[in-house]
Amino acid sequence: MLRSVSADERPNIIFIMDDDMGWADAGCYGSKEIKTPNIDALAAHGMRFTDAYSGCTVCAPARSTLMTGYHMGHTSVRGNSGGIPLRDDDITVAEVLKRAGYVTGGFGKWGLGEIDTEGAAEKQGFDEFFGYYHQIHAHNFFPSYLIKNGKHFPLPNNADLNDVKPKGPTVSPERQFSAHLIFDEMKQFIRANKDQHFFCYAPWTPPHADYHIPEDEPAWQLYKDKPWPNPAKVHAAFISMADRQLGETVTLLKELGIDKKTIVFFCSDNGASHRFDGILDSSGALTGFKRSMNEGGIRVPFIASWPGKIAPGSVSHLPIYFPDFLPTAAQLADATEYLPKDIDGISIVPTLLGKPQDQTERECLYWEWDRGGQAVRRGKWKLLRHKPNKPWELYNLDDDLSEKNDLSKKHPEVLKRLVAVANASHVDARPQIEPKKPEGKRYR
Repeated sequence: MLRSVSADERPNIIFIMDDDMGWADAGCYGSKEIKTPNIDALAAHGMRFTDAYSGCTVCAPARSTLMTGYHMGHTSVRGNSGGIPLRDDDITVAEVLKRAGYVTGGFGKWGLGEIDTEGAAEKQGFDEFFGYYHQIHAHNFFPSYLIKNGKHFPLPNNADLNDVKPKGPTVSPERQFSAHLIFDEMKQFIRANKDQHFFCYAPWTPPHADYHIPEDEPAWQLYKDKPWPNPAKVHAAFISMADRQLGETVTLLKELGIDKKTIVFFCSDNGASHRFDGILDSSGALTGFKRSMNEGGIRVPFIASWPGKIAPGSVSHLPIYFPDFLPTAAQLADATEYLPKDIDGISIVPTLLGKPQDQTERECLYWEWDRGGQAVRRGKWKLLRHKPNKPWELYNLDDDLSEKNDLSKKHPEVLKRLVAVANASHVDARPQIEPKKPEGKRYR
């Protein structure tokens, strides 16, 4: 593999991922309503990808593809219950970077293994992790506990909210808001490791439902008087809050003098959970949203910034997706020797560094999930079906980004070729036991 980054210029790597942010929810991707000055600035100072995709249309499988470098036909976690663990023999981004001498920290929603399973974050290469392990637990922003390094971290101010949802969109400032706590822990990790190489994985939980936010959160003040339904107002506020935290992260890197030694990625984990059409238009021109194999379910905002290395204001139309992060991070860290040999992702370092002539291009991108949907992208062509008993659909994304004109009957040869790719890309998952929840356990 081409060595685009030498051992002495290896960067710190920060990967920030919002949860259920739509492709068109940021200003630089077309949003007219949501204020995202820091996301827009990150794009202005780095590279914005127009054709970036999640590894799946839902949370846990998407994270599995991101961590392992395998697409959905090969990765371990393909269901979205939130408790299916990675396997002990899965090799994650954190494990590869740790072997290369990086300190590894995670802050947010893991979703790939509960405490005491082989998929728990501390058993998958993370030196520390603070947040949620089970994704159903992560639906509540005011839980009675979080997880810190494999152990319960009590939040006593939230104890009486464990089984009771707030009645309105806002919650008393006396409650402990997980998004603020998680971000504070992340900043402490960056400060503590400023003098060594680190990998900071930040799978933040907003703007995923439940739509409850502290009444004194500054981002809520931007939208509380809008004539929108409460979920739309909280969704917008969550994204503006994450935008502010992204800006604070970049400022912290500058204050510590490590901004030019750090590459920052920002994306969403899958499509928007709700389109909010006519209000926020979170999917933009794309058809579908989360849980769909249409573009609105899998295409995501994706930005990378590395001062002095990535050309400011650059835009890439290269189709990329989550399995590419593992080989990309490994090449950035000069750690490709620790990669599994058969992963599905490719490194996009040449594209990031403005060397498109050196970029390996894959033949196809592939998606599936356990409800039966499948999709393939090859160049301009997009193949999909929503269920095994549904017909295949074929679209030319160059001419039809909204996937309105099914060309399956007009191009049977293309259809046949891509169906063969879909069939060859799926390998039955090895049985994986999801641990039972303890009797009487409640996540809310």
